[in-house]
Amino acid sequence: MLLEDNQLTKDMDESRQGEVFSDSKSVNPGERGHYYIESYGCAMNFNDSEIVASILSKEGFAPITDMFAADLILVNTCSIREKAEYNVRQRLREFDKVKKERPGTLVGVLGCMAERLKKKLLEEEKLVDMVIGPDAYRDIPNLIAQAEDGEKGLNVLLSRDETYADINPVRINSNGVCAFISIMRGCDNMCSFCVVPFTRGRERSRDAFSILAEAQDLFDRGYREVTLLGQNVDSYKWENPENKEAVSFAQLMEMVASIHPDLRIRFSTSHPKDITDEVLFTMNKFENICDYIHLPAQSGNSRILKLMNRTYDREWYIQKIDRIYELNPDCAISSDIIAGFCTETEAEHKDSLSIIEYAKYSMSYMFKYSERPGTLAERKYEDDIPEEVKKRRLSEIVETQMRISFEHNQKDIGKTFKVLIEGNSKKSDQQWKGRNSQNKMIIFEKLGKHKPGDYVEVKVNSATKATLLGEMINS
Repeated sequence: MLLEDNQLTKDMDESRQGEVFSDSKSVNPGERGHYYIESYGCAMNFNDSEIVASILSKEGFAPITDMFAADLILVNTCSIREKAEYNVRQRLREFDKVKKERPGTLVGVLGCMAERLKKKLLEEEKLVDMVIGPDAYRDIPNLIAQAEDGEKGLNVLLSRDETYADINPVRINSNGVCAFISIMRGCDNMCSFCVVPFTRGRERSRDAFSILAEAQDLFDRGYREVTLLGQNVDSYKWENPENKEAVSFAQLMEMVASIHPDLRIRFSTSHPKDITDEVLFTMNKFENICDYIHLPAQSGNSRILKLMNRTYDREWYIQKIDRIYELNPDCAISSDIIAGFCTETEAEHKDSLSIIEYAKYSMSYMFKYSERPGTLAERKYEDDIPEEVKKRRLSEIVETQMRISFEHNQKDIGKTFKVLIEGNSKKSDQQWKGRNSQNKMIIFEKLGKHKPGDYVEVKVNSATKATLLGEMINS
């Protein structure tokens, strides 16, 4: 489990920033030079970096893993917490050393932090040459040209339309087996603590046919798992302009799952209000739609949830948990929990601990509250919980979730799961790693002639709080 520096996708850590996988070999040789890119935050940011890579490849740039040899350095940023922005600022100072050693190197900030801070990064701190918002990546060639001419490049305009549906991402963040597909962008929910509606704009859903084409292309190229992405992925709704028929999230999942039984489908992130029975029935209908739902609670207390503008209370959320387990007893559920939101009492904090106990989350992303400028909470509520109290409450949340995760994993001992091999384990090239349908990582010894992208049956022999350990039974 990761704490306040936690990225919103479990399998992406800082060791993958700037890493270029095999799919990037389709990029043209660098007639214009080489780019180095780092990505922070949610899975959407990593997918956006792949869109940027596609745009750069068409401009004659090629990827490189050594930032000191790069002509262009880009960092795709997250603004969800103050800590995330602090880390990026520290990284920009490292990039400034590259600029001094390699005059002419351009540095650009992408993503949510770029949109939020805008000119401050360019004019006050003077650490970057370009600031590019999440909807402005098509303008990167023009902004590079401006920066090469000595002008600062800035475009943070937000769009009301799906911006990148026709761009085929270069899979720089992929292991060749699993890939992300963005199906919608933005957020209309206006949770009081969240900057996403201001940095990502309003919700807009992508053309269903372009999503299907991207998924089919990935499968044809050997990928065996896609994760459908959106700030609120289950609020996806697209109207076919030809017949005016609306495509819901459940219908889209069925369309993607029907491409091939060997193409696994995951999705993230869900808003509890949009996980309908239709979605749950569709998950049950297809074996290749994974039995895993990320369902952020944020708090277990009804008063705090109202202050957060989450649109549900504790009792409603519990009913949703009950319904998921009723329709799919094998489903694993994970969550987001915030410690120390404005005016939170000790009793209300204990409600968050108890919701973890009740829901039996397989894992959670856990944070202490970080006031974000421009949000409703920043304008309306006092950030009145002392820092030491926030840290203590976060530690108690982490301790509770660690215990529940361990118990959750212990129940899998002796069970056999269908596992998609993703690659070598981090500790040994004599072991494979792969996830089961419930999104749990399983480590097991290599046997036979299997390779990444193969499905194998693995029996779990032991477990830690984060990982299952097993052996193949069909080598």
